[in-house]
Amino acid sequence: MKTGTSYLRVIGFMLLAFFLLEFTVDSGAEWAIVKYPIIWAVMAMLLLFAVAIEIISETLRSILFRGLKTEERERFLASEAFKSENRFGGLKKSYKKMLGSKAMEQEGEIVLDHNYDGIKELDNTLPPWWVYMFYATIVFAVVYLVRYEVFGDTNQIQEYEIAVAQAKVDIAEYKRTAKDLVDVNTVELLTEASDLSAGKAIFTANCIACHKADGGGGIGPNLTDRNWILGGGIKNVFNTISEGGRDGKGMVAWKTDLKPAEMAQVTSYVLSFEGTTPAEPKAAEGDIWINPDDPAVEIQEVVADSTKIE
Repeated sequence: MKTGTSYLRVIGFMLLAFFLLEFTVDSGAEWAIVKYPIIWAVMAMLLLFAVAIEIISETLRSILFRGLKTEERERFLASEAFKSENRFGGLKKSYKKMLGSKAMEQEGEIVLDHNYDGIKELDNTLPPWWVYMFYATIVFAVVYLVRYEVFGDTNQIQEYEIAVAQAKVDIAEYKRTAKDLVDVNTVELLTEASDLSAGKAIFTANCIACHKADGGGGIGPNLTDRNWILGGGIKNVFNTISEGGRDGKGMVAWKTDLKPAEMAQVTSYVLSFEGTTPAEPKAAEGDIWINPDDPAVEIQEVVADSTKIE
């Protein structure tokens, strides 16, 4: 392969083969070439095939050239030289025009009288590309001035605040749809019927053996009263389901069997038992749970403190 065109053809062929393999081979989220190392061997074979085709093509071309008569060779070489000289002719002309420089044969027209030890100075004009960019900066400056200083468009600080506000909205929406991101610190009580129904299905499949279907308790504690062994509320109950109960005597951890979203659903369903009346309620265990975030608790504390003062 003697020409740059041959190299470009081989590179283009390999890129095309690579993307075709990536799009046609089902590799999930991974790159096909990573998931299936055999593709490296396929790519190597394709590379050898492409190089072989170029070598054969160049060999045939050389054989045909040597079979030409002298005059035919000269005409062929002249034709190739003409093609090479005029290849990308439009781009070459545009490039020279954008440079705005004089040909070496015409430099005598722009030589200045300055002469420093034989070094002469040319009075070249600025390249058109540079002039156009300079004009573009002037136009940009005028538009910027009018937009932000005259008409008072949003400045950088305001744009930042808008972007942050939008990001918070996007994050909240993402968390709403990606429920498996929930953990003990971010879990919230679910009240949608679909979530409670899903929680009931999980509870029925995994929990009724210890707590009974109505939450009255059996091996496990009663879930209908206000008493909790490891603390009540959405966060404590979620943590108990996730990490398990007391060592040696509590329930097992469910974090390996249930997804975070599923634990949030069954936690919300468990909390819905409070205040119901089971058929055979088990005696209360643990301490009465009082939610510290409940405003009524704060009122009771204030009343108790005022009573002490009196």
